[in-house]
Amino acid sequence: MDKNKIDALLLGNQRALAQAISLVEDRKPEHRELMREIYPRTGNAHIIGVTGSPGAGKSTLVNGLVREWRRAGDTVAIIAVDPTSPFSGGALLGDRIRMKDHEEDLGVFIRSMGTRGSLGGLSEACQDTVRLMEAAGFDRIVIETVGVGQSELDIMKTADSIALVLYPSGGDVIQAFKAGIMEIADLFIINKSDLPGVEQLKGELEDLIHITSKPNSWDPPVLMTVSTEKSGMVDVIQAMENHHHHLVASGEKRERRRDQKAVEIERRLAERLKEQFIPYIEETLNTKEQNKETQSDDPYDIAEKIYNRWIKNLARSE
Repeated sequence: MDKNKIDALLLGNQRALAQAISLVEDRKPEHRELMREIYPRTGNAHIIGVTGSPGAGKSTLVNGLVREWRRAGDTVAIIAVDPTSPFSGGALLGDRIRMKDHEEDLGVFIRSMGTRGSLGGLSEACQDTVRLMEAAGFDRIVIETVGVGQSELDIMKTADSIALVLYPSGGDVIQAFKAGIMEIADLFIINKSDLPGVEQLKGELEDLIHITSKPNSWDPPVLMTVSTEKSGMVDVIQAMENHHHHLVASGEKRERRRDQKAVEIERRLAERLKEQFIPYIEETLNTKEQNKETQSDDPYDIAEKIYNRWIKNLARSE
């Protein structure tokens, strides 16, 4: 990506931002230089993760929150993470359709991204995309994930504030508890709160929050919304703002960002090592197939031999 386009991105040009995101999604070689150039301009946005089971109304909720943020003058970028098509590799659901109210607003940028097979529900390029959006100067960055499940804990690696969206009769409170989402959510939103069963759901949530809460830490609020009627949006935004102030004042935001960086460094190192090991794996398996040894060999032993061989070759090269 040439310098003129990078400069345009840093000035908030949405066309340049879209091109940059495509570049990191495709993991083209030049994406490394791009990330190196924009990194000093990152770290200023409030990154919000919105997770919840399908049918909870996450997209409609986000749509309402964006409307309130824009009234306050904040710019907003949205990453809508959808399941990936097994044929095209693209996002299946396309949240742009559900957020079309903001299509003409230059203060809003929406990008649908496929999970591309990532177990955490977030594509490998998601963190890079967040940084590009930060560099472009957006005040709020919202990541709307696929749904609730064990793998949704991946949102911890990216967001500052995490909102779990539930709805009466959804039947996913215990699932959220089992998956560990209860322990990472910073606020709970009961959407569709005009439906029967809302008081029971609220009671269950408050009991579970009491079980998982830690002394002297943030106390996650339970908020009611009816996103189709734009009800409760202001309360949610205020709670998110309060949580962000808590993160900054307590130093927890800095700690979270540091932990996220450590996890990402670990992931990038794993990627590089995987690239190094692939030729050894192919060569070893091909050799063993020729000798008809593959079925009887323990994968653990094969991996250990490949590792030891790689270490020896590394030592020789030095």
